[in-house]
Formats: sequence, C-alpha cells, structure tokens
Amino acid sequence: RQAPVRLNQSSIKGKDLFDLVCRALGLRETWFFGLQYTIKGMCTWLKMDKKVLDQEIPKEDPISFHFLAKFYPEKVEEELLQEITQHLFFLQVKKQILNEEIYCSPEATVLLASYAVQAKYGDYDPNFHEPGFLAHDELLPKRVLRQYQLTAEMWEEKITAWYAEHRGIARDEAEMNYLKIAQDLEMYGVNYFPIQNKNHTDLLLGVDAKGIHVYSINNRFSPNKSFEWSAIRNISYSEKELTIKPLDKKAEVFKFFSSQLKVNKLILQLCIGNHDLFMRRRKVDSIEIQQMKAQAKEEKARKKMENQRLAREKQLREEAERAKEELERRLFQLEDEARQANEALVSSVLV
Repeated sequence: RQAPVRLNQSSIKGKDLFDLVCRALGLRETWFFGLQYTIKGMCTWLKMDKKVLDQEIPKEDPISFHFLAKFYPEKVEEELLQEITQHLFFLQVKKQILNEEIYCSPEATVLLASYAVQAKYGDYDPNFHEPGFLAHDELLPKRVLRQYQLTAEMWEEKITAWYAEHRGIARDEAEMNYLKIAQDLEMYGVNYFPIQNKNHTDLLLGVDAKGIHVYSINNRFSPNKSFEWSAIRNISYSEKELTIKPLDKKAEVFKFFSSQLKVNKLILQLCIGNHDLFMRRRKVDSIEIQQMKAQAKEEKARKKMENQRLAREKQLREEAERAKEELERRLFQLEDEARQANEALVSSVLV
C-alpha cells in the first residue's frame, strides 16, 4: 500500500507517522510492518526513532511511503491473528509471486490463483461465473504464461477447475490457504543482498525469519551456508565489511563485503528485527498477545457459525427455488395434459 502524506510538522518522528497509518488500518500486529521508500535507487525503511525530515528521504512534496511487511512469520496460521494483518500479507505475497520476486512452480501458481479467485468472488456459480469472467484478473506470473502455449480460456478453465473445489471457503480462509502454500516456497520472506567474500567471489546474502543464508549468485533457492538465529552470537559491521560470529567460538567467523555502507546498515537492521521476533516466538506470549489470540479464536468461532448459518440459509433458498421450479414444471405438464385431453375430447365430439 502506498501512503501519501504531507509533513507539516518538522518534529514528527517515523513512529508517529507509522502509528498514524496503523490506526487508520485498525492494525495491532504492528511488529511485522514498516514504511518503505526508495532513495537513489535503493529501497530502505523509515527509522522509527528519528525525525522524518532528518532522514535521507526523497525531496518530494508530498513524499510517498509504501506500507509493507518488513518481517515475515515462521508459521502464518499461528502468528497472523488479525484479519487485516492476514489480508495485507496476502496482498503483498500475491504481488511478489505475480512479479516473480518469489518463484513458484506452474502447478502451484494455478492452485494459488484458484484461492485468490475464491477470496475475491466467493463460491463458484456456473450460472453467474460464465466463461471469460477472469479475463481482467492478473492471476499468473508472466513467466508461466510464456512457458506454456495455452490460451487465456484454457488457463481460466484450469483455474476454475480448482476454484470449483473451494466451495464453502470464506474469504479469510481462502487467503490463509494461499499463504500456507506460499510460506513453503524457497524465496518466501527472504531479503537478498549482493555481497562478496574475502576472495572477491560474488554471492547473495539472504535474511529471513529463521536466520542468515549465503547463496551462489545464480541460485536463490538452496543456500550454500546457513546461520540460524539461535546459533549466532554477534553481528557487526565496519564500513563495507559485515561480520557474523557463531555462538560456537570454535566455528569459523564469516566475513563478507557489500558495495555500500548503507547496505550493511540495512542488513543489520533486518537481522536485529528478525532475531528479536525469532526469540520472542520462543518465549511465553505477553499478556497482549494472549488477549489477541483469545479474541482471534472467538472471532474465528463466531465467523464459522455465521458462515454455517449463511450456508444453511443459501441451501434452503436453493432447495425452495428447485421445489418452485419443479412445481411450475409439474403445473405446466398438467396444463399441457389437460389441453391435450380437451383437444382430444373436442375432436371426438366433432367426429
């Protein structure tokens, strides 16, 4: 989401602006999100504790920030409690898959597309969802469309075949099913940075919810080396050099070099945030989280009952409609039989 703002107060801090957006959205799970902007071709995040106008932000009026997920959950179903949080993640991850920032196999993209359609259109109805109803929806990455010589109609047929199977699934459930599949994709939730090792070999550094990973420059799927957050003792940087010290003091200290000091600062910022969330997940929930989980459970149960009630009402309406149609058909049949009998009687009288 893009948030156009006008900064009339020079004293406003990043957190003030961030809180304003969160309140407007009704968002309580604020720890996943941040305000992103681009400066000199590099995406960076607004610092919460500094005044907005003291930061290196674009010299524009108004300034545009993107409200995005900065940190990802390890398990979406357990961690995303609010429906708005879930919906924001769904929108962002869907966009990343369509933009090919997250690789997804053709088979999985079709299944994901079907859940996106269920979330948008509700239950499939062949009388309403006629051929061509998905013509204006972007549902598959262009890479997949180029890979197979299929027409738009053929793709719609494949997606609809899965879509029809999702009958009875509410919007929030469809979005959660989408995210549960997406979270198992190798590139999900990973921030990649180009780096070099001490031998000047080009590599990629990936930072995600579970740790730090080192990849070959042309392979973003399988890391050559990984450091879980629980196994890292310290991360520090000096100019363009960044050092990872494992908890095991006998293990090798990993050093790498980035192109800019700003990149190291951004990497460290993401490492600190992900590490904090990693450790928090492994502690007893705070009172606030316990309350949010209880509220989410109650809301889920209430929605389930409401959906069941609506589904039952819909079923009864459909049954009543079918009974009405059958009665009308039978009435028409009786009228036709009576007409034929009357015609036969008239003919016999005339004879």
